[in-house]
Amino acid sequence: MNVLMVLTSHSQLGNTGKRTGFWLEEFAAPYYRFVDSGATVTLTSPRGGQPPLDPKSDEPDAQTDDTERFRADDKAQRQLAETVPLDQIKPEDYDAIFYPGGHGPLWDLAEDRDSIRLLEYFYEHDKPMGLVCHAPGVLRHAKQPDGRSLISGKHVTGFSNTEEEAVALTDVVPFLVEDELRHHGGQYSKADDFHAHVVTDRNLVTGQNPSSSAPTADALLKLLR
Repeated sequence: MNVLMVLTSHSQLGNTGKRTGFWLEEFAAPYYRFVDSGATVTLTSPRGGQPPLDPKSDEPDAQTDDTERFRADDKAQRQLAETVPLDQIKPEDYDAIFYPGGHGPLWDLAEDRDSIRLLEYFYEHDKPMGLVCHAPGVLRHAKQPDGRSLISGKHVTGFSNTEEEAVALTDVVPFLVEDELRHHGGQYSKADDFHAHVVTDRNLVTGQNPSSSAPTADALLKLLR
């Protein structure tokens, strides 16, 4: 069982002068779900090498058992530091794909042709796809084989407008995930802010927020099994 995890290479939070990247818990919780299930996990990012970590996700109140496990895991840290460049990935080598969130993906992965190609391949070949928090926004340009948006008609979730407002980044991000999913025909649903919510529609699994990262990975594994 081979799982591909796709991380952002984008580190700048718009024009704020602050930094962003991937959200640590949204990487660590799924990573260990996959590893503990016996999967071989490959990490990739647009530029390859060490992806940028959102500093907010490194603060004490954002830590979990999974992030602490990662901090003590030299092997996992080395693997993260050596992500494979996205343009070298062959989708046929993998059984499932997973995108952690953080704000970074809204700038690079949402527009990345190699990422879009991967998403379309996994969808067309009915392989499980998991995306959590801001990562469902990377689906915005992906198409179904008939040319419709990949999101069109799908039950989906992702970081909500009210959650973006709560972290005061509504006017910083290039687009709002909830609005974008609705715009492309997604049947969007959400739970209360920062409560876990996961939606599965055929081979597409989406999670709303950091609280949803482990349950999204579990739902992906259920499809794999």
